[in-house]
Amino acid sequence: MYDYLVVGAGLYGAVFAREATDAGKKVLVIDKRDHIAGNVYTEKVEGINVHKYGAHIFHTNNKKVWEYLNRFTEFNRFTNSPVANYKGELYSLPFNMYTFNKMWGVVTPEEAAAKIEEQKKEAGITEPRNLEEQAISLVGTDIYEKLIKGYTMKQWGRPCTELPSFIIKRLPVRLTFDNNYFNALYQGIPIGGYTKMVENMLEGIEIRLGVDYFGHKEELDGEATKVVYTGPIDAYYEYKLGTLEYRSVRFENEILDKPNFQGNAAVNYTDSDTPWTRIIEHKWFEFGKDEEGNELPKTVISREYSSEWKRGDEPYYPVNDEKNGKLYESYKEMADKEEKVIFGGRLGEYKYYDMDAVVAAALAKCEEQSW
Repeated sequence: MYDYLVVGAGLYGAVFAREATDAGKKVLVIDKRDHIAGNVYTEKVEGINVHKYGAHIFHTNNKKVWEYLNRFTEFNRFTNSPVANYKGELYSLPFNMYTFNKMWGVVTPEEAAAKIEEQKKEAGITEPRNLEEQAISLVGTDIYEKLIKGYTMKQWGRPCTELPSFIIKRLPVRLTFDNNYFNALYQGIPIGGYTKMVENMLEGIEIRLGVDYFGHKEELDGEATKVVYTGPIDAYYEYKLGTLEYRSVRFENEILDKPNFQGNAAVNYTDSDTPWTRIIEHKWFEFGKDEEGNELPKTVISREYSSEWKRGDEPYYPVNDEKNGKLYESYKEMADKEEKVIFGGRLGEYKYYDMDAVVAAALAKCEEQSW
């Protein structure tokens, strides 16, 4: 009945389904949740587009991806400028001259660079062997102790000395006053929310929600020539080689009867005593206004708690250590032999993907198809 069965209505699945449909193929999209858009799903609460599965800020240097998504939405001009709260002291993120001035009283880039170099030498680091050493070599001991150590430990549930250095290598460190966290040419939030964008992508395509693929696998597979699977790769193989590890996130949402709680979309709590990693105030992704430009009288906040993942939890961040890397490679060997199944997306490829990379990967996979 169908050329493609797409399992999962997130970004990867939606891009693939759109491209296949436009190529004249018959496509069925299913998702076990009762909504489309996967983890970028936004829902309206008090007129605010709430990022149900954590903050998603689109940013890319890939013009092709940017122009592709602009077919389905218009992006606003949101710039990600998070704030770090260390026991009531507020610092700029990314680490820049505002951060260095607040931390050390330095005024010039030369002074800031000299302070970092001095602390790096004192720590005796030449070749960073773990995240702690990598962080100190990038920003010095003071910033590591106040703004990285506690936050990272909460996020990954492990001491920084046990985490690989590459996790923090992409951390922006600037000897300028640039407060834009992402070094990306294109950035913003879809006007009207991500759900509306994905809805536009899936227009005219058959979608079945609340469908557990594994509960009806034989029957569903029989309906399609090919399957595009975007769920966890180990779940597809019934965990027969072992379970891949993730970090999960729990959210505590609150509607507050006030127009402004923290004055910023994201505030990271970097001390180890505060149990949550950050607080998101969703209205500031859209400048505190609704789509008609009206000020919103209430606000919605989400406290994020990082946790060890167990089966049944929502998987968020792959634990890309050596053990899990080897296990994934074993699953990938099995997946590569599948003639009928395409594995894609964050869970299907066990990869920490930014949104633009998901879209790019889906478009590349579509180009491989003989349409």
